[in-house]
Amino acid sequence: MDYIAFWYAVEPFNLVLQPRDHCDEQIENGAAEKDDVLAVLKYMARDEISAMQGLKRKPVTPWLQLVESH
Repeated sequence: MDYIAFWYAVEPFNLVLQPRDHCDEQIENGAAEKDDVLAVLKYMARDEISAMQGLKRKPVTPWLQLVESH
Protein backbone atom coordinates (compact mmCIF):
# COMPACT_ATOMS: atom_id res chain seq x y z
CA MET A 1 0.00 0.00 0.00
CA ASP A 2 1.43 3.34 -0.95
CA TYR A 3 1.27 6.64 0.94
CA ILE A 4 -1.90 7.97 -0.72
CA ALA A 5 -3.75 4.65 -0.46
CA PHE A 6 -2.87 4.45 3.24
CA TRP A 7 -4.78 7.65 4.03
CA TYR A 8 -7.88 6.38 2.22
CA ALA A 9 -7.67 2.97 3.92
CA VAL A 10 -7.47 4.34 7.48
CA GLU A 11 -10.08 7.07 7.05
CA PRO A 12 -13.08 4.96 8.23
CA PHE A 13 -11.30 4.07 11.49
CA ASN A 14 -10.96 7.67 12.80
CA LEU A 15 -7.47 6.96 14.10
CA VAL A 16 -5.43 9.42 16.11
CA LEU A 17 -2.37 9.75 13.87
CA GLN A 18 -0.13 12.59 12.83
CA PRO A 19 -2.18 14.94 10.64
CA ARG A 20 -1.70 14.27 6.93
CA ASP A 21 -0.71 17.86 6.18
CA HIS A 22 2.05 17.62 8.79
CA CYS A 23 3.34 14.39 7.22
CA ASP A 24 3.16 15.91 3.73
CA GLU A 25 5.12 18.93 4.94
CA GLN A 26 7.86 16.73 6.45
CA ILE A 27 8.21 14.86 3.15
CA GLU A 28 8.20 18.05 1.04
CA ASN A 29 10.80 19.76 3.25
CA GLY A 30 13.07 16.72 3.11
CA ALA A 31 12.89 16.24 6.89
CA ALA A 32 11.79 12.62 6.34
CA GLU A 33 11.57 10.14 3.50
CA LYS A 34 8.11 9.14 2.30
CA ASP A 35 8.84 5.44 2.97
CA ASP A 36 9.93 6.19 6.54
CA VAL A 37 6.83 8.28 7.25
CA LEU A 38 4.62 5.55 5.79
CA ALA A 39 6.32 2.86 7.89
CA VAL A 40 5.75 4.84 11.09
CA LEU A 41 2.14 5.60 10.17
CA LYS A 42 1.45 1.93 9.43
CA TYR A 43 2.95 0.94 12.80
CA MET A 44 0.82 3.53 14.60
CA ALA A 45 -2.33 2.45 12.73
CA ARG A 46 -1.70 -1.25 13.44
CA ASP A 47 -1.14 -0.51 17.11
CA GLU A 48 -4.27 1.62 17.46
CA ILE A 49 -6.56 -0.70 15.49
CA SER A 50 -5.30 -3.68 17.51
CA ALA A 51 -6.11 -1.85 20.74
CA MET A 52 -9.57 -0.83 19.46
CA GLN A 53 -10.37 -4.42 18.50
CA GLY A 54 -8.88 -5.92 21.69
CA LEU A 55 -6.33 -7.93 19.70
CA LYS A 56 -3.23 -9.31 21.34
CA ARG A 57 0.11 -10.04 19.72
CA LYS A 58 0.86 -13.64 18.88
CA PRO A 59 4.33 -15.04 19.45
CA VAL A 60 6.51 -14.70 16.37
CA THR A 61 7.70 -18.30 16.57
CA PRO A 62 5.46 -21.17 17.54
CA TRP A 63 6.21 -23.11 20.65
CA LEU A 64 8.23 -26.18 19.91
CA GLN A 65 7.59 -29.50 21.54
CA LEU A 66 10.53 -31.80 22.09
CA VAL A 67 9.70 -35.38 21.28
CA GLU A 68 11.79 -38.33 22.22
CA SER A 69 12.91 -40.25 19.16
CA HIS A 70 12.72 -44.05 19.22
